[in-house]
Amino acid sequence: MQTHQFDAIIVGAGGAGLMAALYASKGGANVAVVSKLYPTRSHTGAALGGIGAALGNYEEDKPLWHAYDTVKGGDYLADQNAAKVLAENAVDAVIELEHMGLPFDRTPEGRISQRRFGGHTSNFGEKPVRRACHAADRTGHMILQTLYQQCIKNQVRFFDEFHVVDVIMNQGACVGVVALQLGTGEIHVFHGKATLFATGGWGRVWQITSNAHTLTGDGAAAVFRRGIPMQDMEFYQFHPTGLYGLGVLLTEGIRGEGGIILNRNGERFMEKYAPKIKDLASRDVVSRSIYLELRAGNGVGPNKDYVHLDIRPSTVNRYLAEAGETRRVDEAYVARVLAETLDVCRTYAGVDPLTEPMPIQPTAHYAMGGIPTNVDAEVVIDENWTVLPGMYAAGECACVSCHGANRLGTNSLVDLIVFGRRGGMKIAEYVKKADLIPLPPNPAGETEAEFKRLRASKGKTRPYEIRKQMQKVMMEGVGVFRDEKAMQNALNVVRELRERYRTDLTFDDRGYKYNTDALEAWELGCLLDLAEVTAVSALERKESRGGHSREDYKDRDDKNWLVHTLAYRKGSAVYQEGQTSIELNLKKKVDMSLAAEDPRFIPKERVY
Repeated sequence: MQTHQFDAIIVGAGGAGLMAALYASKGGANVAVVSKLYPTRSHTGAALGGIGAALGNYEEDKPLWHAYDTVKGGDYLADQNAAKVLAENAVDAVIELEHMGLPFDRTPEGRISQRRFGGHTSNFGEKPVRRACHAADRTGHMILQTLYQQCIKNQVRFFDEFHVVDVIMNQGACVGVVALQLGTGEIHVFHGKATLFATGGWGRVWQITSNAHTLTGDGAAAVFRRGIPMQDMEFYQFHPTGLYGLGVLLTEGIRGEGGIILNRNGERFMEKYAPKIKDLASRDVVSRSIYLELRAGNGVGPNKDYVHLDIRPSTVNRYLAEAGETRRVDEAYVARVLAETLDVCRTYAGVDPLTEPMPIQPTAHYAMGGIPTNVDAEVVIDENWTVLPGMYAAGECACVSCHGANRLGTNSLVDLIVFGRRGGMKIAEYVKKADLIPLPPNPAGETEAEFKRLRASKGKTRPYEIRKQMQKVMMEGVGVFRDEKAMQNALNVVRELRERYRTDLTFDDRGYKYNTDALEAWELGCLLDLAEVTAVSALERKESRGGHSREDYKDRDDKNWLVHTLAYRKGSAVYQEGQTSIELNLKKKVDMSLAAEDPRFIPKERVY
């Protein structure tokens, strides 16, 4: 076992991790970034269409309007202080990225170009607004490249292909992490004053997902096993425009540029479900609308199980003219601003979006819940906002709850850079005054025992078989639409699969170097833990709100359910045998600070 010592340890090298590392290092901290991937392969690179900021480069816009859209889009479960911080800090953060060298597209005047995105409006919902700052449809990729270069410049130390598998706690504080080096199979301990988790989401819990194979919730599962609660896990977003059959994301920027969604009859059906803002309604609304069309038999294809997304210039220009807009698009413009989209569709679906519509279906996309934090990315462990010393989280694995029950498009990238930056600043302050708490005895003992168990397993079931069954039952029972019977069945199956994972697992590679068999088995354990807590939380919330839509409780219930859920895993063993006990705390109130000042932020029916 090798031990490394740093002031700050950043787990994950996506946008949030790199931003935190950059600002912690700027503040004088000695920083290590530990990542199971090479940084520029992180999933931030899959974010395509833009990053939201009220720059007003085409039309008037204000951070307060951005905050309002965020609160409304989150179905009023968003903590309003967090939404305000998100919107206000976004402006400076985006301009800072520009100054770092991020190659944004430009207006004719040379300013950062902006496009429309779902749920983003001017003047408190009056009309769609151009708020998404973009670099073609490769915005996330550009953010990764820019921040990685800046971190190298600031002498951040990178440990690439080191898979973090456990959190080290001592004296009531987080003192580091345990990681497995992929190339050698050796255990490494990273010891520090502050540890920030930026490990992304867990879309691989579901069968159809936009998430990469690596998004298995490692960080969230690791801290959950150490007694840290998971907040609002019932809220998982299904993006409406996944490429049919694959789930690969087709950016919301397509609709921002004028693309429309059509059923088998060529009907622009979003006019029925969101008559004011149509195809640019929030993601939960559009996803449910697509499923309702499929249920009504209006789907496309032999099985009527998908709809069309149309960005052909002839179609777009017709609808622009009907809306009274003077703007027109041509093939050259679409090819320039949606280059990635055209490439993906031609390569993976055999469809050319310039001449034919794209087949789409909702795809599991983003976790609104996760590790609870305050607006400075400090992890909090109860409804009283008690801070856990030395532990931080940012990005999708965290739940500062700026997204509430449903995230607006572009706000994921805003979340990364705003709260990653704030976390990095807070870490820089913390490590200057904090003492280095010693490691506990044998900090990697439980990790070594678990991997020894996995390598020695001699059952009959391979990890992919369990993963496939879990993904299918979660898609059916805890998907876009939910009810008690289906969710309880999903929970029962997940618990049965978890028991098989503990007792009947097998795989071929028993070695150490680049043993992806063992690591994928360990990742499966993370997915099963998170699937279970998602189903438990969803069963408890007896209402429909945002990404949690119950057919047995169709209405939103602000009287009883305007609260966050905190799910605690009970039991002292990190790798627990037998039935897991999960306890829910429903006492964490939603921050309503903006509503206290402005009645427009008081919860009301969402109309798009």
